[in-house]
Amino acid sequence: MVLIPPGSFLMGASESDSQASNDEKPQHRVSIARPFAIGRYAVTFDEYDRFCAATRREKPGDEGWGRGRRPAINVSWDDAVACAAWLSEQTGRHYRLPTEAEWEYAARAGTATRWSFGNDESALGDYAWFCGNSDSKTHPVGEKQPNPWGLYDIHGNVWDWVQDSYHGNYAGAPADGAKRSESCRTADRVIRGGAWLDLPAWLRSANRSGSWPSDRLGTLGFRLAQDL
Repeated sequence: MVLIPPGSFLMGASESDSQASNDEKPQHRVSIARPFAIGRYAVTFDEYDRFCAATRREKPGDEGWGRGRRPAINVSWDDAVACAAWLSEQTGRHYRLPTEAEWEYAARAGTATRWSFGNDESALGDYAWFCGNSDSKTHPVGEKQPNPWGLYDIHGNVWDWVQDSYHGNYAGAPADGAKRSESCRTADRVIRGGAWLDLPAWLRSANRSGSWPSDRLGTLGFRLAQDL
């Protein structure tokens, strides 16, 4: 886990960003009042398989790419929440999915650029697995360079589930980093970061999408947050 300090940032994309979608707007200031921790890496198969064994759950498939240090995939939002609850019970510490605002705050790591390393798309391959270099599969976590706060694969490899329900824009979004409540699309939960099959624009810090909470896909994983 990586300690994330309190602070404020501009969440979402600016009107001048030609790669931005409408659901990334309006850009708005969010203040994170308390420190929290977030996983340095996405939860791996090694870690998730221990949870499955302890709770007698069926282990998710790996698409034939291998397990070990690769990020756990084919894990639903419901599975990720259950894993966090189990780990909390085992350790006496409160683990959970990050809120969407916490995820973007940690991903940006003090930056205001398209990606946490800047605006130069040609550098993306140094930091992320995406459609241009992934060979159409996941890769073990931590093989690329981290963001400025030491988070690996925050761009690409697999999408990260977060707590929030998906809304089509940021109108009325909370300014304190809290989880956003359900909307008319209550079935969807937000996913962040992009995956191994995505174009560079989908890996930007501001990019977001949604998925049904029961979805289990080869592009979907998660990283945990921890209350301090």
